[in-house]
Amino acid sequence: QVQRVESGGGLVQAGGSLRLSCAASGRTLRRYVVAWFRQAPGKEREFVAAISRSSITIYYADSVKGRFIISRDNSKNMVYLQMNSLKTEDTAVYYCGASERLGTRSSYEYEFWGQGTQVTVAS
Repeated sequence: QVQRVESGGGLVQAGGSLRLSCAASGRTLRRYVVAWFRQAPGKEREFVAAISRSSITIYYADSVKGRFIISRDNSKNMVYLQMNSLKTEDTAVYYCGASERLGTRSSYEYEFWGQGTQVTVAS
């Protein structure tokens, strides 16, 4: 019955889609730039996408541009990552993080409050 920060992951075939959700309980996400990162075993946490407080400014990693869409609904205190055309190399644990600054892609500039959600893409 514990509310997850990140949810929506799972097993999907290559070419499929998943929608991840970020819900940081006890915190007001509208106050923050929110980014999605992912981390595969033995790898550093990798930037995926970021969205500004107003949703006006969005950044994507080149590897996901054109396939993933980050969005937020501040009225619901939620941030989403729609992942389309998934590839096996997208397999990782996905985390949402919050920052007070826009423009950085470094995981060190973000606070991570959840356990992540596993995304596995099968060929």
